[in-house]
Amino acid sequence: MPLNSLSIILSSDIAVIISVCFALVDIPCCTCYTDNSSFEAKIEADSNDVTEHPHDDKPRPYVYTVCDKRFTTKGHLNVHKVKHTGGELCCCTQCGKRCANQYQLRYHMNVHSSKYKCTECGKCCQGSSQLTVHRRIHSGEKPFECTVCSKRFTTSRDLVVHSRIHSGEKPYKCHLCDKAFSRFGHLKTHMRVHTGDKPYKCDMCDKAFSQSSNLTDHMRVHTGDKPYNCSLCNKSFSRSGNLQTHNKRVHSNRRRYDCRYCGKLFKTSDILKQHVRIHTGAKPYSCRHCSDHFTWGRQLKTRLLKSHNEGTWLPCNFCQKKFSYIGSLKEHLRRHEGVKPYVCSECPKSFCRAAELRSHQFTHLDVKHFCCGFCGKYFKQSRYVVIHFRRRHDTTVKLW
Repeated sequence: MPLNSLSIILSSDIAVIISVCFALVDIPCCTCYTDNSSFEAKIEADSNDVTEHPHDDKPRPYVYTVCDKRFTTKGHLNVHKVKHTGGELCCCTQCGKRCANQYQLRYHMNVHSSKYKCTECGKCCQGSSQLTVHRRIHSGEKPFECTVCSKRFTTSRDLVVHSRIHSGEKPYKCHLCDKAFSRFGHLKTHMRVHTGDKPYKCDMCDKAFSQSSNLTDHMRVHTGDKPYNCSLCNKSFSRSGNLQTHNKRVHSNRRRYDCRYCGKLFKTSDILKQHVRIHTGAKPYSCRHCSDHFTWGRQLKTRLLKSHNEGTWLPCNFCQKKFSYIGSLKEHLRRHEGVKPYVCSECPKSFCRAAELRSHQFTHLDVKHFCCGFCGKYFKQSRYVVIHFRRRHDTTVKLW
């Protein structure tokens, strides 16, 4: 073969290789990436300060300002851009996927061929790197290790996302409020709050939700389904989060939240926040009819019912008592029905209220937390301090 002919063939092969490389990194050809002047679109990603992070949790640095949609790569942006400019997309004849140009289409077609096929399950991948990652599902290989907790991951992207737990990094910020998120998916879900997008509608009432999980939880209001059962007592819950909170407050003895004012320990941060109001005197609940403020929400609700005739009383079906708070009514009904769902893990005793169980559990401990301020004697329960004071010191104090 003449040398000139060989050089021409090599040159054409190199051109094809370069074209494929451009397609792999989603660098579009100039003709496909020309802006339509009638839209006056500006692409944020064209600026020099924008950098792609291929192992990140799908960052969206490429913005098409006509509709404010964000994309992970310029190639994806180009596909979307054709919708506005009226251009033609290259469509896959087998699955209908649309690509911005022929190079991207050829790269995509690998998923329909056996070029990068998994020998274990037969799945076809787009390229060799995707096939390498896929094979780790079968081998169990996890080459990426967290330097903080030693947890291992199959992909570097998963490791990057996990590392944000330790660093507290939240790179995905909402441009409409101050909230930030560690994953783009969480930001995308949050954005529905501002656009008012609620695609998940209830078939039994007019309510709609931004997340499918919220609709699933809501449907249990109609069905009465409570699939989350406590293994230690007879209580069941419609949401898994409610079961977790129940286990922390009722059955767990772990108290890792301490009050900086008195050192008292609490099981949850919410209970600690409520306790701190005793020290600070904070009254976050204000009445809109008068100038009164309240420490607890149930105090405000009671005031609205008693003084301003706002709201609805919750009556007991067994007696004439009325309640302003649903939790109080439920506790009251248990006494009529003889239901005691809070069972002690140390003995057979059970109780109507969680507070009664917590108080009882001190009897199984050798620790005496409660001290008489007059003589310094310690007791296991606070009520014993009151009884002790009345019996031993009340007369003495009156004589003084």
